[in-house]
Amino acid sequence: MHRLPFASGGRLVSQALVMPVILTAGNVLFNVVANTSFKLSAQGRSWREFLLWQVVGNLSGFIAVLIFTFLLRYLPLHVAFPLIQGLAIIGIQVAAASWLFHEAISPAHWVGTALIIFGILILGSR
Repeated sequence: MHRLPFASGGRLVSQALVMPVILTAGNVLFNVVANTSFKLSAQGRSWREFLLWQVVGNLSGFIAVLIFTFLLRYLPLHVAFPLIQGLAIIGIQVAAASWLFHEAISPAHWVGTALIIFGILILGSR
């Protein structure tokens, strides 16, 4: 794990706090784009449409993995992995499945989402 030194004025300290947030948000964004692209690929009406969304999905997934690798400079694996996986599940369920594809989300799934959020909060409090 990469730790930034303390500096006068807190400039480097604030960077150490901001970078994990930016990297986590970027990872979740590209993860949602990747999974949304795979869904669009599955719904494609032609080979061209299928392959186009496969390329977008795989490139987005690759970028998400690169961002995750950089995130590991700031957070330990046992925190970073469940954090991004939990947030990605929430992002995919809410943004992609519910809003974009208008899939019905059962109450049990919403309870599961709430439990994931609760788990992320517990991880963040340690």
